[in-house]
Amino acid sequence: VQLQASGGGLVQPGGSLRLSCVASGGTFSAYNMGWFRRAPGKEREFVAAVTWSGGMTWYGDSVKGRFTASRDTAKSTAYLQMTGLQPEDTAVYYCAAKTEASTPLYDYWGQGTLVTVSS
Repeated sequence: VQLQASGGGLVQPGGSLRLSCVASGGTFSAYNMGWFRRAPGKEREFVAAVTWSGGMTWYGDSVKGRFTASRDTAKSTAYLQMTGLQPEDTAVYYCAAKTEASTPLYDYWGQGTLVTVSS
């Protein structure tokens, strides 16, 4: 499956963005979707995940209460709604897909979209 992330950009502190991840070449409903980010000079960080059904979500501690992961199976698209953005949220954001919810390993990765939070 191929993943195409989009929606990044420049936003002021306190602002919002919605990232999208369109999947193609596979059965979207079979995949659990995840979001990760890598800030300059830092290791990749787990941001959020949503199960294949959309019934369960998980979030990294740094984004809980501010970010929301969701999916639209009809559009083969996963979303990451980000609110209350802060400069420390600046990073390249990646979407990923996996078939097994119980494993921490993801099978497929998108190319990333840059989010910059700055005044």
